[in-house]
Amino acid sequence: MATIDVRSDTVTRPTPAMLSAMMAARVGDDVYGEDENVNALQQKAAAMFGMEAGLFCPSGTMTNQIAIKLHTQPGDEVICDELAHTYLYEGGGIAFHSGASVRTLRGANGRFTAEHVRDNVNRRDDAHLPWTRLVAVENTVNKGGGCCWDLDELRRIRTTCDELGLALHLDGARLWNALVARGESPRDHGAIFHTISICLSKGLGAPTGSLLLGSREHIGRAHRLRKLMGGGMRQAGYIAAAGLYALENHVDRLGADHAKSRHVADELRTVPYIASVLPVETNIVIFHLADGLSTEAYLRHLAERGIRAGSMGRQTIRFVFHLDVSDEQVDALLSAVRAFH
Repeated sequence: MATIDVRSDTVTRPTPAMLSAMMAARVGDDVYGEDENVNALQQKAAAMFGMEAGLFCPSGTMTNQIAIKLHTQPGDEVICDELAHTYLYEGGGIAFHSGASVRTLRGANGRFTAEHVRDNVNRRDDAHLPWTRLVAVENTVNKGGGCCWDLDELRRIRTTCDELGLALHLDGARLWNALVARGESPRDHGAIFHTISICLSKGLGAPTGSLLLGSREHIGRAHRLRKLMGGGMRQAGYIAAAGLYALENHVDRLGADHAKSRHVADELRTVPYIASVLPVETNIVIFHLADGLSTEAYLRHLAERGIRAGSMGRQTIRFVFHLDVSDEQVDALLSAVRAFH
């Protein structure tokens, strides 16, 4: 039986058409700025969001960490939600790269408000306190079940940041999912944030790569920081061609992943041993097993039926749907779920 892999949307493989685009790429040395596909990808993404420039990097962790370093100095403070990927899953990079402390907020499934920000900004006339410099938002919120932020609330947060002299960064690893689910445009977000990280290797299905978008000044400094972090790539046009193909062909299809997630979530809510399911907006389903059930035993049950899933904590399971999960595999997944006892 073919493996059904719902651990993450990072496990996708390039489609035949994407592979053809990669193999047809004309490449140069990107460290010299001479790879035409990298240049085209950076320009295309920046234009989509109405921003001045972009920088292609190997990973979203790198683009996020570069952005945090751009906006802070050692001893400063970053505000983010307690569920934020930049805080939980980037290896302590905020401390390692930027020497900054973090103030975490408790929002609604990873989404806080402008009032939360205002109430948690440190005074700059007290030498005992780190200076609050940056607010970081994650959209969609991975650990919040792939939920999306309200655009008007994001605008209010930007207004608050402007009033208080703070920068605003977006970890948009799954922003494409949010845009499709909410019917919003990239420019809606480009007008709000100082910097944006967007990922190509999740729902869009490219093999690797993320982009940092911002002003020409920010991206000029980001080139230097990418070098310091070892992120300069040479003939990167092969993977940039995959990113270009993904932007042109794989955005609209994200709605199909969302439909699978909603269907699975509806079915999970009828299963007696499942205590709760987080609300589903995009391609992530997070659910909680009833007390007394073993996460390890549950994942082992799925694995014995050819299904690879992941845990998000004690008695918490995550399914992520993507272009390599078919309708038939969804049916097989649900059969395995119902067979657990």
